[in-house]
Amino acid sequence: MPSKTLKVGVVQQSVADNDKATNWQKSADKIAQLAADGCECILLQELHSTLYFCQQEDTDAFDLAETIPGPATDFFGEIAEKYNVVLVTSLFEKRGSGLYHNTAVVFDRSKEIAGKYRKMHIPDDPGFYEKFYFTPGDMGFEPIDTSVGKLGVLVCWDQWYPEAARLMAMRGADILFYPTAIGWDNTDSDEERQRQHGAWQTIQRAHAVANSVPVIVANRTGFEASPMENDPGIQFWGQSFIAGPQGEILAQASADEEEVLMVDLDMARTEQIKRIWPYFRDRRIDAYDDITKRWRD
Repeated sequence: MPSKTLKVGVVQQSVADNDKATNWQKSADKIAQLAADGCECILLQELHSTLYFCQQEDTDAFDLAETIPGPATDFFGEIAEKYNVVLVTSLFEKRGSGLYHNTAVVFDRSKEIAGKYRKMHIPDDPGFYEKFYFTPGDMGFEPIDTSVGKLGVLVCWDQWYPEAARLMAMRGADILFYPTAIGWDNTDSDEERQRQHGAWQTIQRAHAVANSVPVIVANRTGFEASPMENDPGIQFWGQSFIAGPQGEILAQASADEEEVLMVDLDMARTEQIKRIWPYFRDRRIDAYDDITKRWRD
């Protein structure tokens, strides 16, 4: 089987304020660094333009949203074209008055938008009040065609659901991408932090194994204080990573540093793994009807 190598990269960064121009330029500088080393496909973290505003329910935060196309897509489209890369970005989309989404936008070496994905699973937990801001996606689980293959782009809370990964893989996704913003409550014990991080990485590595595809994860790092009094804020745990089609960790970032990752993915090996671990051949689709139910009573 002929070798087919793809250089993929991840940008992990902190966000200090809602100065979009500064945050975009920080991302652009890291994209330039990866592109200079020959990277062809780059993933940015979830909602990288601003602070993670979902720590509270605040109607003023809707002013941070943008239309698509808009200033953010203009900026990152030019970056994708300038450095000749496939770029996966993450935006707070204003679809219409009173209608907003958490949306990933993909560029394929061009200013033009190659495709987008609207986050399907929306959390609502202390410090992560996303249901206040985001309408669940309505575009389904459809990979985005690019010059480097079909990209199965999902967003953060989506990463906990095997159904989402499976449906992307069933539509032919060559790689799964997860832009992410997840961290610890500062009151969590060290033991609880280890359990949470272990669960997060394990579930995503399992998606790689179960679907025989690489998984690319970009998480933000740094502490972001809560605007609410007596709230501990979020320590984003970084540790972005790239896993191969058997769940093997190929690269992992630190917990608290801004950095980039780059890996040479052997896509021919991914194809070989699918041949020797034929999960899709042996799925009992005749027995899975209940999977579409909320619960089995």
